[in-house]
Amino acid sequence: MKQDTDMNRRRFLGQAAAAAGLTVAPGVMLYEVQARPADQAATSKQRWGMLIDTSKCSTGCTDCVTACKTEHGWGSTETKSNAEQQAQWIRKVKLTDKQTGHVQSLPLMCQHCETPPCVDVCPTGASMKRADGIVLVDKHICIGCRYCMMACPYKARSFIHEPLMNQKPHAPRGMGTVESCTLCVHRVDNDGIPACVESCNAKGHKAMYFGDLHDPNSEISKRLKEFGGEQIRADLGLNTGVRYQGL
Repeated sequence: MKQDTDMNRRRFLGQAAAAAGLTVAPGVMLYEVQARPADQAATSKQRWGMLIDTSKCSTGCTDCVTACKTEHGWGSTETKSNAEQQAQWIRKVKLTDKQTGHVQSLPLMCQHCETPPCVDVCPTGASMKRADGIVLVDKHICIGCRYCMMACPYKARSFIHEPLMNQKPHAPRGMGTVESCTLCVHRVDNDGIPACVESCNAKGHKAMYFGDLHDPNSEISKRLKEFGGEQIRADLGLNTGVRYQGL
């Protein structure tokens, strides 16, 4: 019985590797898809990123989370007869320095890594990174294995195990699939900015910045050059697209 199971597993991985044109081996990326906007190809000349100034991010503020829920429709809408699953594309976390007692609050989401572990372990290519650095999930080929959830060091992905209602046309979701922050790719491809950044600025907090990390004249690049920026778990060498100041 064990031999049959092992053979089935090898056959499945072999077929996935054949479809991707790569050989399965520990630590080797199985498949990377360069997703494209409808009317224009994504390009590696740009790398979209986000900068978060934690000194301007208050503990009680959840404006960025609310904006994301509204934009993508993943928030809970509970009634007496029905309760929609609460996913998690962005969340606020609290960091406490045990020695000094200093408390910080910051939003945490998919970090859009240059070398994303979720893409490395995905057996079907559903987890993918665009040429411009945005990490996405193709719901059409996601089989719900949740390998990507285990591989993500930021716990940034959610598995949808209940029926969904009132979905947004620009944010396709599906029962039995994994989802996470998309950097509001539908906005970015139309020269916009993520909803969380827009809301943060509109409310006057100005703790979040978005732009092209490859453009030295972009506001985000200028701020990173002047003030610096840290990665969460920089020791992993993932070169994240989301950076933080004030940690």
